[in-house]
Amino acid sequence: MSKTDALERLLLVRQVEEFLYREAQLLDERRFEEWLDLLADDLRYWMPMVRNVRHDDQARAETRERQDVNWFDEGKDTLRLRVQQIRTGVHWSEEPLSRTCHCVTNVMLKEVTRDTITARSKFILYRNRGATEVDLFAGKREDVLARSGERFLLKRRKITLDQSVLLAKNLTMFF
Repeated sequence: MSKTDALERLLLVRQVEEFLYREAQLLDERRFEEWLDLLADDLRYWMPMVRNVRHDDQARAETRERQDVNWFDEGKDTLRLRVQQIRTGVHWSEEPLSRTCHCVTNVMLKEVTRDTITARSKFILYRNRGATEVDLFAGKREDVLARSGERFLLKRRKITLDQSVLLAKNLTMFF
């Protein structure tokens, strides 16, 4: 890889990081409508369930896309409806609103094409709700970002939690 190619790749990694960090900030500040603007219209946003399986049966460690039940499997329209529901003030699991802190790290580019960038990252999502309810989620994400002029749009996100049993009472937050 030439020095120019290496610098271009480094710049691209930094741009992807900035996108992911901005997204996290919007979610933590409850600026959900601005967050929705970062999503492609044909977004696929899904989280498979993780299973505890024998070491020689790793093919079954996650539920399959579009074949098995997942924690969620949504598009932009359903995410927009979730935001609208939260904004009503009568959403039982988000009244009062959760306080969140998204930490995104280990951003690495997996594949770069003319139109898309596939990036992997790790995350920790801290959520506090009410006076005593605390949830901590850790996991991995694989994102496909589409180039849209001078900016990116999130086209696909696969979220894999590093836990097989969900201890939280609900999954109303966005990852």
